[in-house]
Amino acid sequence: MNAGFDSVEALVFDMFGTVVDWRESVAAEVAVHLRDHVPDLVPREFADAWRAEYQPSMERVRNGEREFVRLDVLHRENLEAVLEGLGVIPSSIPAEVLDETNLAWHRLDPWPDAVPGLTRLKRSFIIAPLSNANLRLALDVAKRAGLPWDAVLGAEVARAYKPDPDAYLRTVDILGLEPHQVAMVAAHNSDLAAAQALGLRTAFVRRPTEHGPEQTTDLEPSSAWDVVADDFEDLADQIG
Repeated sequence: MNAGFDSVEALVFDMFGTVVDWRESVAAEVAVHLRDHVPDLVPREFADAWRAEYQPSMERVRNGEREFVRLDVLHRENLEAVLEGLGVIPSSIPAEVLDETNLAWHRLDPWPDAVPGLTRLKRSFIIAPLSNANLRLALDVAKRAGLPWDAVLGAEVARAYKPDPDAYLRTVDILGLEPHQVAMVAAHNSDLAAAQALGLRTAFVRRPTEHGPEQTTDLEPSSAWDVVADDFEDLADQIG
């Protein structure tokens, strides 16, 4: 085992991009549900535009501009913002179609190594998502994908969106552990930086196509994380 993980009892995982391939999954759903409502729809571009609204919408919660609301609410608002940006009036689309489109985020496919890797890691550690996803979203993804979580944690449980320190520290407290006993696993350097600053251990997992074949961000670790892995199977080889 990696020496830095001798005291680690729990692994908490970023979900979007690290565990699941949100871009291809959302694009496939958009192609089905919005093809009759959005002229010249390009599903992957729509998925990217929807995702681009993610951080700004959470920042309004983090900075106190609005009360905490679950991610499903933000996703629905962001969906309407993307439609408006394309010149489509959201009210021109039946509400049930928008509702079903919004559930695209509940039907995300895992990366091929996710389930076997998590299954191996579960033998040695408590494993749980520390995601900005709300509870029902994370549960639906886990049930559909067969993700073998021991618990489902994250923003809605902590009532804080990453990288707010409370998202990490409240999750650690819920697990009954100290920060050094928990490792954050993510494909995003910024997530790991926030966790490391609070005393959590860190594991960077490469996901070089999260944003498609032309991805330019998070291709390599940007700091001295405790572990750098090519995928979850490699992570299990190193720390399991």
